[in-house]
Amino acid sequence: MSDLNATAAALLGLLHDGPATGGELVAGAGERFGTFFSVTRSQVYRELPALHKEGLVRLGKQGPRSSQQYLITAAGKKAFKGWLTSDSGPDHLRSPLILRVVHASVLTPKQRATLLESARAAYSEELDEAKAAVKAAGDPIAKAVAEFGQAHARAALKLLDSVSSS
Repeated sequence: MSDLNATAAALLGLLHDGPATGGELVAGAGERFGTFFSVTRSQVYRELPALHKEGLVRLGKQGPRSSQQYLITAAGKKAFKGWLTSDSGPDHLRSPLILRVVHASVLTPKQRATLLESARAAYSEELDEAKAAVKAAGDPIAKAVAEFGQAHARAALKLLDSVSSS
């Protein structure tokens, strides 16, 4: 796996903190990456066998309910560091909200209004959470990432306001 995808890199980054099961990696991704980089359960369980096959992770202890612990290997650390230092290329935004807004013309006015109201509520909550994360940030990087989350939520709310008024 010479070219790590972002999900594989995210998992290797999380495993730098120590051994983890797939479920722990899903939870850890949610905590560390928040809304700016989603990692689904299915992605985790698809990537882990591939990382194992490539020798980037090894199996650890078998846990309760057949949970399997994974540990990063020296090759995994090297691959992760290589990914970190490589050219990242352009960022790709995958926003279900924007996808829905782009196609909202097929909805009735009432359905469109419901979509926008629901999205506004979700992004208002996300903004509140990001504000709290800024206050709770323990280091400059965590604070900067939380501020990015604030800016993203504000941008989404601005989009919703402009779509609502058109």
